[in-house]
Amino acid sequence: MRCVCLLLAASWLGAGAHVAYAQEEKPIRWAADASSDVPYTFHDLKDQDKLTGFEYDLMQELGKHMGAPLQFVQNDWDGLIPGLQRGLYEMVICGIEMTDEHAEGIDFSNPYYITSERIVVRRNGPQLKNLADLNGHAIGTIKDTQAERILTENAKVQLRTYDEETDAFMDLANGRTDAILIDGPIAKYYGDTNPALQVVGEPIGRVEYGIAFAKGQNVALRTKVNAALATMQHDGTLHRVLLRWDLWTPEMAQFTNDHTTLNVTPAAWNAYVAELEGKGGWRIKLDRYVGFLPQLAKAAWLTLLVSLCAMVLAVGAGLALALLRLYGPTPLRWLATTYVEVVRGTPLLIQVLFIFYGLPEFGISLTPFLAGVVSLGMNYAAYEAENYRAGLQSVAHGQMEAALALNMTHAQALRYVVVPQAFRLVMPVMTNDFISLLKDSSLVSVITLTELTQTYIRLSSSYFDYFGTGLMVGAAYLLLGLPFVRLARMAEKKLAQPHMRRR
Repeated sequence: MRCVCLLLAASWLGAGAHVAYAQEEKPIRWAADASSDVPYTFHDLKDQDKLTGFEYDLMQELGKHMGAPLQFVQNDWDGLIPGLQRGLYEMVICGIEMTDEHAEGIDFSNPYYITSERIVVRRNGPQLKNLADLNGHAIGTIKDTQAERILTENAKVQLRTYDEETDAFMDLANGRTDAILIDGPIAKYYGDTNPALQVVGEPIGRVEYGIAFAKGQNVALRTKVNAALATMQHDGTLHRVLLRWDLWTPEMAQFTNDHTTLNVTPAAWNAYVAELEGKGGWRIKLDRYVGFLPQLAKAAWLTLLVSLCAMVLAVGAGLALALLRLYGPTPLRWLATTYVEVVRGTPLLIQVLFIFYGLPEFGISLTPFLAGVVSLGMNYAAYEAENYRAGLQSVAHGQMEAALALNMTHAQALRYVVVPQAFRLVMPVMTNDFISLLKDSSLVSVITLTELTQTYIRLSSSYFDYFGTGLMVGAAYLLLGLPFVRLARMAEKKLAQPHMRRR
């Protein structure tokens, strides 16, 4: 009996140790673009701090079947695969189509969802029900998708490509295009929920979604994911998730060989539709805008923090570059000139992506915040350098001569006489540059930072409300910049006052 008790105690302690280890296990990171990705992974219309979507639910079930904690990482669509290759996360699930082109750069899990392309038209517009009907018409779709490749092969189609689904459907509703060719889930959630639009015709082609992994890496994790997906197919978990979102398709039934009829209501689909239909009226919109304020405040703080840090870097580096160009030795003068011309001659977006995704290949890996500050700061340093150079050259040459005549060294003359006068001259230009930098900080959204512009995209696309949300975000940018304009004017007045002896 004692031996039995000891064995039971040992097994209990071992199980407890296993649970503790599982709880301390490092989470497996997965990424998606939740800014406007209905019905894949998106922010709940009722609670913008909560994520939802059929892929989000699928990942929660996947984590349970794998027995491992999962951690979500937000990234812009264009940055998902570069971030995967950089090692910011281990896998990506965001409606990525399993095509030969994609397979050349990434590894895929087994398919977790199979659907088709669908045509969406206006109810009062041309009724284009198949690919042949699209000839001669303006047709919209999402860039870098199978639908785009299908339309590209037809020279008679006037192709319009978009980054965001909401933009494509807004153009269709406004009559800028005649139809949309797009993946089935998107057609359903954007087309069937809009009274002005309808999904028409038969399904076209076959689209397979897979979880993406970095090429040649995480083989063990991919094997584990495939095993969990297989279990989810066999035990009906995948079927139930898709039924909740009303996304179970004949293609999925054939692929999984699951032809059973489950008693699962499309609760998630019904809730989404009800929330969309219940968002009319100015009182409801006003309540929604009030609910946006905490999110906008958080995004505004990040925007301001990035901009301030970047401007400090730009001012310091710009002044150093200007002094080197005017007073430095020839090699340093040449390097400073080259830096200014190269940075001014290349797009800021390219520089942001290069610093965040390119430098890790040389062993320099910066956090998203630091990468944003460095890219913005070093970019604006080139422009500030030219401003300071112009200011330094505007100071009368006699000022330098007078300082040297007072036994100042060249460095002291620059520090105490020339630079302060130049600083006063370029103060208005510096203020203007800071306002420009504040707005250009929107580009850091491509490296996973959720600032004001990214927040605007998410909120406006969730509720199809670009006007009211746009006014709020525009006002936020204006309020961020106005205090600094006021401070700059006060500084200008102070610096412009003649130096008089107080009595």
